[in-house]
Amino acid sequence: MDDPAETEAAWETALRDLGRLNRWTFADRPLHEFLEPFSGRRRVSVLDVGAGGGDVLASVQAWGERHGVTTELAGLDLSPHAGPCAKRLHPDLRARWITGDVFELPEEERFDLVLCTLVAHHMPDAGVVRLLRWLDARAEQDWLILDLHRHALSWAGLWLGTRLLRMDSMVIHDSTASVGRGFRRGDWTRLIAEAGVPARARRRFPFRWAVSRG
Repeated sequence: MDDPAETEAAWETALRDLGRLNRWTFADRPLHEFLEPFSGRRRVSVLDVGAGGGDVLASVQAWGERHGVTTELAGLDLSPHAGPCAKRLHPDLRARWITGDVFELPEEERFDLVLCTLVAHHMPDAGVVRLLRWLDARAEQDWLILDLHRHALSWAGLWLGTRLLRMDSMVIHDSTASVGRGFRRGDWTRLIAEAGVPARARRRFPFRWAVSRG
């Protein structure tokens, strides 16, 4: 899914299957845990970096509706397909879409919360360090990286599951490739120390990392 030559239709098909895969692996749980301290707020602004098909933003919007929190949502993605696909996949989603590189976002763009799901493993270590510093500078309240734990069981489960369920070929390939580029605790300890930001990395079931200030 990193290939810029992919058509919008192919990208959307892959995003549908990726959304199914994330739901089946309880990807929303650490997100909702992160959001819980903000459930008493009247309003919260949220940026999702690498927003893809809008699944994370849709989950944040639903959380806000359940808790009576007005959510001001923005999704940022390198792909010009992201916004149009998200509008079809989540027609009730109320979000502003930004196409571009996270590091080129204008300085005045600030948000209470900044989320970054399944993006860090696509970056080299220097890029992750830069991302950690960027998140800490741009998030007024807190930020969250959700990414994959590198583990043989996760790799094997995805290899088998995506094939048995006849998922899109991009998802079949990218799921195991992504696990192979995932993180272990030592990786996060080293990257956070190099970035020099106050952050903690926590394991979350199954085979996820949640990294945030708190």
